[in-house]
Amino acid sequence: MRILIIEDEINIADALKRALAEQHYSVDVAGTGEAGMELAEVNDYDLLILDIMLPDINGWEVCKELRKNKFTTPILMLTALDTIENKIRGLDVGADDYLTKPFDLGELLARVRSLMRRQTDQKTTIIQVADLTMDTSERSVSRAGKDIKLSAKEFAMLEYFVMHKNKVLTREMISEHVWDMNFDPQSNVIDSFVRFLRQKIDKDFEKQLIHTMRGVGYKLME
Repeated sequence: MRILIIEDEINIADALKRALAEQHYSVDVAGTGEAGMELAEVNDYDLLILDIMLPDINGWEVCKELRKNKFTTPILMLTALDTIENKIRGLDVGADDYLTKPFDLGELLARVRSLMRRQTDQKTTIIQVADLTMDTSERSVSRAGKDIKLSAKEFAMLEYFVMHKNKVLTREMISEHVWDMNFDPQSNVIDSFVRFLRQKIDKDFEKQLIHTMRGVGYKLME
């Protein structure tokens, strides 16, 4: 799953990027409102983390402009402005959640997971597809009770698949949500990672979950 951070404080942006990357998210960072809006217009993100006090356009205006342009991705606002009036303003311009600085990293990660679940029919961090179980909080995967060890990128790809189970996912969709802006769309990396996943979650089981939709992409089906 792919996240955009718009934050001008380098230390905070770097800390957030590291923490989210450790949770297997792909992360892009912009240091100004203008740069962030440009990235949001050309890439398909699963979440936007938006600081209010930016050097050019404040976060409220960024949020308002994005929503005016039909940007439907969940937005989590970060700010040191903790008054009720500022929280109300943030929610009124289109933010989905609001977290004040300094914040607990565990709480931020929990809010990230919650906002991402809102885009699907998932209500908890535990997702079940047939006999496959994924816990997005514990970052664990098992099938028929057998623990499955995945690399960070394998986990990220599988998370995107299970969040969109029974839907056809094109290679472009997978690249946009599992990799960051440095991904080379001409590479065969996606097909390679699908093979790795099949080796781990399908090979030793009678029922196959990951299916190739020839000429289109892939689908994870129950």
